[in-house]
Amino acid sequence: MRTPALLPLALTSLLLTGCTVGPNYAGPPAAAGDLSHANFVRTGNLAVAAAPGVAHWWEQLNDPLLNTLETQALAASPDLAAAEARLRQARASFRLERANQAPTASAMALYAHARLPGVDLGGGSSNSENDSASGNTTSLNLYNVGFDASWEVDLFGGQRRTVEAARAEAESAEANLADAQVSLTAEVAQAYINLRDRQRRIALNAKSVAMQEQMLALTRDRFAQGTASRLDVVRLQTQLENTRADTVPLDAEREQYLDELATLTGQALGAVDTALAQTEPVPLPPTAVAIGDPAALLRRRPDIRAAERTLAARTARIGVAEAARFPRLSLMGIIGLGGTSLSDLSDFGNVAALGAPQLSWSFLDFGRNKARVTQAEAARDEAAAQYRGTVLTALRDAEGSLSRYRNRRLVVAAQARAQLSADEAVALSLQRYRAGTTTLIDLLDTQRQQITVQQNLSLAQAGLTQDYVAIQKALGLGWS
Repeated sequence: MRTPALLPLALTSLLLTGCTVGPNYAGPPAAAGDLSHANFVRTGNLAVAAAPGVAHWWEQLNDPLLNTLETQALAASPDLAAAEARLRQARASFRLERANQAPTASAMALYAHARLPGVDLGGGSSNSENDSASGNTTSLNLYNVGFDASWEVDLFGGQRRTVEAARAEAESAEANLADAQVSLTAEVAQAYINLRDRQRRIALNAKSVAMQEQMLALTRDRFAQGTASRLDVVRLQTQLENTRADTVPLDAEREQYLDELATLTGQALGAVDTALAQTEPVPLPPTAVAIGDPAALLRRRPDIRAAERTLAARTARIGVAEAARFPRLSLMGIIGLGGTSLSDLSDFGNVAALGAPQLSWSFLDFGRNKARVTQAEAARDEAAAQYRGTVLTALRDAEGSLSRYRNRRLVVAAQARAQLSADEAVALSLQRYRAGTTTLIDLLDTQRQQITVQQNLSLAQAGLTQDYVAIQKALGLGWS
């Protein structure tokens, strides 16, 4: 067959490749109405700033040790390494599908030796032998070198849809990596804040134990002198043991958060103990919080982007299934040089060429392809529902975190006022003690109550910073 005879068919196939079946992706559905001019509704009187940047929000807490931990986590987290590996896989899959659109070609070299009983090629060549028992026998050597190529013409766009889906899946993997960064930075900050809160409360608990021990000793002296009852001694002893017991779970939690920080930063357990051994105050958030608006949230949150790209990929897969219902055209060509002796490999008059177009069509499939299309459409509808759910969840997370943060600020303000009152009570009690109008036990009890108020304030401040971290995570910040 002569190669030029294939030219009209090849040109026709190229023209037909402009046909692409399946729905074109038109963007994600509106999941929560028109958000282009909307604002968050749970901010109340909260001081807010303009739209935030996506990365390094933790630097607003002004804590160098936290900054160091975040940097270490982003560089060495096993979870991020796994997400990065999945992204490389998805990108390689996209490159593979794109390469599958091109023809494949390979070189070949062939040597064959055949002994054919009962066959006489004639000519009395040296390859022919006479066998008295079985008649004529021919021995034949064959040498050939050349190339072969094949190409499946993408008549109805199935391969193009496959590439489109692979590209969207790679972009989804990229968004999933960013989402892993968001979760990681929030987890590091939350563990660090919990650690500082436990350290602070352990230190305050130790002060409270020391004061109660002093109060118990004084009460025992008074009991020995007959000026205090046995009930007073037992009551203070019980209170002291309860205060000592409060330290045990706090210390266990402190060790838990140290281990969590080591794991999140990709280090062995105990690796961060020395650096974080000293008790430091809980870092406090800035006065104004940068939040932007819901429309910016939809563009910024990586999980929303991942869900949208998954929807795009599932839509393209419908076209892949649709294309399988139509005929397939494959082109194959072979060109070679050779003959029955080695010298024929250098004779360009022995060039052999073959072109073979093949048209196939599984028109009688008993509904298999139709079922695959229906399956792909259902997968697309599932992805659309998941996208809407992701958007609504993101909006709920953002509004909820803003509401908690706003109300937690009120709690912190109330606890701060309580501490001012407790400080004033201690100062007045100290004046009365120096004037001789109150006992040392009364003064120590007032100081113990002051420590309790300080513990409550520390817990409220830790909760406030935790809520600030929750806002950053809900807004999709922490990736770059």
